[in-house]
Amino acid sequence: MFTLLKTDGAARRGRMTTPHGTIETPVFMNVGTQAAIKGGLDAFDLERIGCQIELSNTYHLHVRPGEDVVRTLGGLHRFMNWTHPILTDSGGFQIFSLSSLRKITEEGVHFHSHVDGRKIFMGPEESMAVQSALGSDIAMAFDECVANPATRPYVEASVARTTRWLERCKTALDALNAREDAVNPGQMLFGINQGGTYDDIRVDHMKRIAELDLAGYAVGGLAVGEPTEVMYHILELVLPEAPVCRPRYLMGVGTPANIIEGVYRGIDFFDCVMPARNARHGHLYTHEGVINLNNLKYATDDRPIEEGCGCPTCRAHSRAYLRHLFRAQEMLACRLAVTHNLYFYNKLMADIRDAIDEGRFDAFRAAWTEPLSRRI
Repeated sequence: MFTLLKTDGAARRGRMTTPHGTIETPVFMNVGTQAAIKGGLDAFDLERIGCQIELSNTYHLHVRPGEDVVRTLGGLHRFMNWTHPILTDSGGFQIFSLSSLRKITEEGVHFHSHVDGRKIFMGPEESMAVQSALGSDIAMAFDECVANPATRPYVEASVARTTRWLERCKTALDALNAREDAVNPGQMLFGINQGGTYDDIRVDHMKRIAELDLAGYAVGGLAVGEPTEVMYHILELVLPEAPVCRPRYLMGVGTPANIIEGVYRGIDFFDCVMPARNARHGHLYTHEGVINLNNLKYATDDRPIEEGCGCPTCRAHSRAYLRHLFRAQEMLACRLAVTHNLYFYNKLMADIRDAIDEGRFDAFRAAWTEPLSRRI
C-alpha cells in the first residue's frame, strides 16, 4: 500500500497504491467537500492542474444527496467522473463545528442537520457504512475533534472514546469490504490521533492506535485554536510513535509554510480549504507572497498572476482581467482564481518531492518558507 522511497532528515518521499491509482507523497489533497471543488472546477480541471487525490466529506454527502443515491449511481468516482484516488473524511470535524446542535454518547453523536434541521445519528458503524457506500479509496475513522483549549479530564475521556470508536470502525469496515456488493472492496482505513494540546495524551494515543496496524495515521484536532508553534511541537512528539511504513496525514492544514514545516517533521498527506477559499476572495499565491487582486494597483496590470506559472489561468489571463471579473462579480473570477491557487499548491508539492528526491529539502525549506508567508 505504501512504500517509503527516501528520507531527507525527517522529510519523507513515498508512494501509496490505491484501487484507483498511485499517489506520490508528500501530497496535497484538493478539497471537494460536496463532491465538487468550490469555484466551479470539475474532474477534468483537477487533472489539468496536477491533482492526485480528491477529498470529499461524509457528513455533507450523507445530508445531501444521501449515500444511497451515490451508491446507486456507482459510487463517488463515477458520480464525480473522477478516476483517481478519493479520501472521505468521517464527518467528525463537521459535527465538531455543530457544537450547539449535537449530543455525544458512547454509541455516537446525535445532531441536527445544518440544512433542514432533521435529527441524525452517526457513530462509527454509520460513518463506515456511509463511506463504504461512497466507495472512496481511503476512509477516515470516526472521532471527536476536541476544541483547544480543553480541560484534561475531558480530553482524556474523549481520547479513550475515540480509541474505542476506532476499533469499532476497523471491525465495521472489514465486514463491509467483505460483502459481495461492496462499491470499493479495497477501501482502506486511516486512524486519527487526538489529545488536544496535552503532550502525554497525544503520545500515548499514537502508541495505542499504532498497534491496530491501520493503512495510515492522521493527526487531527490541530489548527483549531492553538498557536502554530504548539502544532509543530505536537508533530515532533507524536510522529516518532507513528509506524514508519504507513503514511501520516495532518488534517486541515494549511498554508504553504505550514505544509513545508509539516513535511520537515515527517507528514505525507495534507488537505485544507484555504487555497480555494482565499482564491474566491481574490487572494492568490505566488512565490513572492500572497497578492490581493482587489487592490486598485492591479486594475491595469497586464501580467499574469505569476510570471512563469504554468496554470491555465496564468497562461491566458492578466491580473487586470481577473480583478475586473471580481469587481463585476462574475462567476468566472472564482473559477480562474481557484484554478491558479490549487495548481500552485499541487506544484508546490511536486517541488517538495523533487527537493527530497535530490537531498536538498533543508535548502528548499530555508529558501521558501518565509517568502511564501508574505502578504504583498
